[in-house]
Amino acid sequence: MDKKTYDKGLEVRTAVLGEAYVANALKNSDDFNKPFQELVTEYCWGAVWGREELPRKTRSMLNLSMISILNRPHELRAHIKGALTNGVTRDEIREIFMQVAIYAGVPAGVDSFRIAREVFAELDKA
Repeated sequence: MDKKTYDKGLEVRTAVLGEAYVANALKNSDDFNKPFQELVTEYCWGAVWGREELPRKTRSMLNLSMISILNRPHELRAHIKGALTNGVTRDEIREIFMQVAIYAGVPAGVDSFRIAREVFAELDKA
């Protein structure tokens, strides 16, 4: 593992997903999944999200579309929150999911809108 890339990844992952989310993911790692958590932190968050060529807002918008199409609701919840942190507005999230519905199918759009509304409601209560 490249420590510099891992540290950059930990910084970016925490900034996007929040300290509590990342701390929980790392705290709950064990001998089985710890190498996976390290891989995700180093390569996903350090080597890719840590690049300067795309702003985090753009990366978040791309993630929302891809994750919704892949039908990964747990990850979609986390990345909706991260997208808001990165400056993506609720209106922009709506437009992303409208695009998803047209190009990837209405069921993907339905689920994405439902999950977004649940996340928004949770955030509005806080």
